[in-house]
Amino acid sequence: MKIPHGIIPAMLSIFNNDGSLDIEGHKAFTEWLIKKGVHGLAPCGSTGEAAAMSDEERIKIAKATVEQSAGRVPVFAGVVHYSTRLATNLAKAYMDIGVDGLMVLLPYYYKPTIPSALNYLRAISKAVGMPIMVYNNPWFAGFELTPQQIKDLADEGVVNAVKAAHGDPMRVNYIKYLCGDSVSTLYGHDYSPLEAFVVGGDGWLSGLPNLIPDLAVDLFNAVTVDKDLEKAQKIWKRILPIAYYFMYERVGENQSPHWLTVFKEGLPLLGQDVGIPRLPAEAMNSHQKEVFHSYLSQVYPEIKSL
Repeated sequence: MKIPHGIIPAMLSIFNNDGSLDIEGHKAFTEWLIKKGVHGLAPCGSTGEAAAMSDEERIKIAKATVEQSAGRVPVFAGVVHYSTRLATNLAKAYMDIGVDGLMVLLPYYYKPTIPSALNYLRAISKAVGMPIMVYNNPWFAGFELTPQQIKDLADEGVVNAVKAAHGDPMRVNYIKYLCGDSVSTLYGHDYSPLEAFVVGGDGWLSGLPNLIPDLAVDLFNAVTVDKDLEKAQKIWKRILPIAYYFMYERVGENQSPHWLTVFKEGLPLLGQDVGIPRLPAEAMNSHQKEVFHSYLSQVYPEIKSL
């Protein structure tokens, strides 16, 4: 497995208006992200609507990503399953089409015991014959692994990367404290990538880089390459309106509009058609569009008017 680092968008999957896969549209979006300078791609994760796709569709999306990227950046395909059998079958199918690695969500919905979850990850790693990236997301799986449990898996050769998706950037710091360079630790939420980079995060793998890939790359490079915190703070100040929007302007218990809808309505404003999300996610109403546009235009003043 190639070691994930840098800016890796948790890629959107592109669908036609009737909900069918838009493979050519997905390839076009892949190309757009690569030209924006991202360091890798992660199709078929949460932002990729994996839970709304069959395994056959996931494989088609992953294959389109691999074909279009053509080795220019590594591709880490998402495994989202509860069943160990289904997860290992999907993982092997991904490897057959040439992905560079796997991003494996902890077995979700039923919240298995921690020993069972560890064995789930061991089984997938054994099935593909290499270490995997664990997608440590308590919001979707219902639980998360501790830094020590991740270290134990790394010491066994099961895991060599983690997407730390809780949101707290110190999760990154604690994993790096125990695991050091043996585990590439990527910040996996949309709110605090700067803090995660400053405490030693190896990258940012989340949904927001789909919308701001160029700025995400600039932010990462400012901290990790240029070692220029003041420069990074200025870049984050530009990104901040859209992060604030995600945090405070979406309202309700389930936060409306849905975050999948936000990404898919935002990118056309930047000139990139990415289709619509699958139902039950729905389009923004006119007021929601106006509010969203007011924030995105602070980040990109040149965007299309509504």
